[in-house]
Amino acid sequence: TPKVSFEKTRAKAVEALSFCNKKAFNTNFCILIDMSLHSGVKRFFVWDFQKDTIVESFLVGHGCGDNPWAYDLSKEKPTFSNTDGSHCSSLGKYKLGERGYSNWGVHVKYLMHGLEATNSNALARTIVFYSWEDVTDEEIYPKGTVEGWGCPTISNNSMNKIDPQLKASEKPVLMWIYK
Repeated sequence: TPKVSFEKTRAKAVEALSFCNKKAFNTNFCILIDMSLHSGVKRFFVWDFQKDTIVESFLVGHGCGDNPWAYDLSKEKPTFSNTDGSHCSSLGKYKLGERGYSNWGVHVKYLMHGLEATNSNALARTIVFYSWEDVTDEEIYPKGTVEGWGCPTISNNSMNKIDPQLKASEKPVLMWIYK
């Protein structure tokens, strides 16, 4: 089973904290998503800057690209794009924005503001962070997490864990999707 590299994740967290300090983002925690990992293992991490470690980890879905929606056909090698209609996830740093109603999962979504050239079209593409009933709580490797049209999707229980933290944040929260 593939495993997260704590060293790689910590190096991203160090860079993330510097970014959060410069941009006046939340410096208590951020979300790191390591798309180099197989989608059947937990690759969505809530990083606690004070504790200097991962405090939560979840499965997370990515975009299906040219494959049919709701399967796991790119579980090992997702493709990434910033193009509307690509059905791909986009790499880069995001500011999690306004909380709103979702037709999916626990009916909560967060707008995602892409902050880099690789994800600048996220809002226009309606790329949002939400939960989906078809995403499980436990690792399912060698199977992969169901794939949507580019949004990072987590399980309903996972959203119920992180939503209060996001709602309580007085500053924007960083979500960084990388590989």
